[in-house]
Parts: sequence; C-alpha cells; structure tokens
Amino acid sequence: MNSDKPSRLILCLFLFQTLSLYAVEKSVPQQITPFAETLTQISTINSLMAGNFDSAFTFGELKHYGDFGIGTFNSLDGEMIALDGKIYQARVDGKIYSTPDSAKTPFSTVTFFEPDEKFPVTGFSLEELKKFLNDKINTNFFYAIRIDGDFNYVKTRSVTSQKPYPPLVDAVKKQVIFEKKDVRGTLVGIYCPDFMNGLNVPGYHFHFLSDDRSFGGHVLEAKVNHATATIDKTPAFNMLLPADFSPGGSKKGDIDRVEKEPTAR
Repeated sequence: MNSDKPSRLILCLFLFQTLSLYAVEKSVPQQITPFAETLTQISTINSLMAGNFDSAFTFGELKHYGDFGIGTFNSLDGEMIALDGKIYQARVDGKIYSTPDSAKTPFSTVTFFEPDEKFPVTGFSLEELKKFLNDKINTNFFYAIRIDGDFNYVKTRSVTSQKPYPPLVDAVKKQVIFEKKDVRGTLVGIYCPDFMNGLNVPGYHFHFLSDDRSFGGHVLEAKVNHATATIDKTPAFNMLLPADFSPGGSKKGDIDRVEKEPTAR
C-alpha cells in the first residue's frame, strides 16, 4: 500500500500545477484578434456599381473585422473613413460626422492595421505617390496604407443620397467636390491586386481625413508636403455578402469613371 504514495503525490502535484497554470492563464485577458492580417469586405464593387446601395450590415458589426479602412453608407450617403478604431462619415455638406454603430453599410473594406514598414514621402502628387508605393509593395497582395502628415493640397468628393437608386456611374455625377490647401491629416488607403477586378477596386483607393476632423472624403487629387507612409501587408481576404446579395456588373471603364473626377460637370 505504501508503494502507491509517491505516485499519488506526483499526480497531486501535477494536477495542482496544471490547475494553477490554467487559473493564471484564465485570469489574464488574451488579446487575440481573429481577423488579424485579414482584409474583410462587405459585398462587391460590381454589386455597388449596379445600384445596390442598401444592406443590413451595421458599422458596429464591421468593427469586429477591422479598425482601419474605407467604404460608404446605406443610400450612398457619403464617404466612410475608418481610422484608429473610429468610423467617420464625410457628407455632401462638407462636414465630418461620427458614425453610430447602428448605421449600415452596403460596401466597405477594413482590416486591423498592423504596421509592417514605414517610409518618408515628400513632394509627391497622388499619381507619383502610387508609383512610389508600387516599388515598395508586392502587387499580388492586399495592403492597407496610411499616409500621415502635411499636405499642400487635397481635393475630395462626397456623393449625395438619392432614390430611386441609379447605377453608381450615374450616382457620382451628382458628387460634390471639396478642396483644401495646407492641411494636416491622413490618407486612408486600400490596395487590391488586379485579380480583384469586379470584387473591389483594383489598385489604390484613398480617402482622406484631416487631423481636426473637419475635412475629408474620397480623394481625387493630393499633393504631399512632408508625410510618413506606413504599409500593412495583408495576405488573407474575407468577404461578407448581404442576405439579398445581387452580383450586379459594370462596363469596361466604369470603375475608372467612378473613382475619378468627371471631365465635365
């Protein structure tokens, strides 16, 4: 009988250590982000292009998938900027609004921003900035990009809510354009590879938010004075489709027309 005592003691010590370790681990909150290194997207750009401007996805739900990104609002009511965990709405009145969690989005792209590399950027136009970034990234991957600093000039737009819903290429004909000189703020950008054509906007897509939260929107033009570019390479992709999803479609050149300022207004 006595020969069993050492084994029982060892078993008791093992169980005590195991339970103690479990208790310690359970007492410390585990900071796990399920969608780290993942770009999450609501719906597709082709669906938005077709005029599908409503969904049941709330921004409260969207925050579970990222703290950084861009998108729009139900009814196409302005431009969305997600920055540092907060979501902002740039409307056609030229003002920036905080977004309640109950507001909804038909199309958005977000990620949890985790910096991989930083570079100084000086004196670049928007097109020059894109060329500079092309030399820094692998164009077969997704990237979240933020450019923080001083800008000589930024031109943005917002789109007004309108019903019945027209195709996006027609909706943006009623865009309102804003310009600002000598402004400090952040370009919030997403890069998608060419193979995402039809799902998202291939290449770079930037929105802007000023540091004082008084100016922003979809970026049409910009001139960087002195700033820092921070990039986050994002290898995984996650798509959420609305319950009434319709794939839609677009004609060749329509996305370019939507992304850029019309030549004549």
